[in-house]
Amino acid sequence: MEFGLGSYGLGLLAGCLSTLSPCVLPIIPILLGSAANPHPRAPLALATGLAFSYAIIGTSLAWAASALGIDTGILRWLGAATLGLLGIVLVSSTFQQRFALALSRLTGAACNNLVFHLRLDGLWGQFAIGLVLGVV
Repeated sequence: MEFGLGSYGLGLLAGCLSTLSPCVLPIIPILLGSAANPHPRAPLALATGLAFSYAIIGTSLAWAASALGIDTGILRWLGAATLGLLGIVLVSSTFQQRFALALSRLTGAACNNLVFHLRLDGLWGQFAIGLVLGVV
């Protein structure tokens, strides 16, 4: 599968339109307001980090799927199954507690030390927040 300029342009448009989803829209004023507080250009740094993260992750996944010859139907089915399992976890308080306990073991002192040493009030800090938000 060959990716042309039009594919990248449509990907950019889809990414921009994804900010209009109901779960993201209420967060935008909070993020931009908190980013503008430390530095006037901090919202631009946050948006740049977010765009960079989306571009790298999206392009890497598309390239990997194309290079490995993975059928998109399989990926769609796996995504739907994952969403279904997470929905079941959200419905049951027992599953929620087990899931939270399992994920809490993934965070360690190294991650916590890295986060606490970052200065998030500058342009690089806002760029880092954008990178992390893109991964999430």
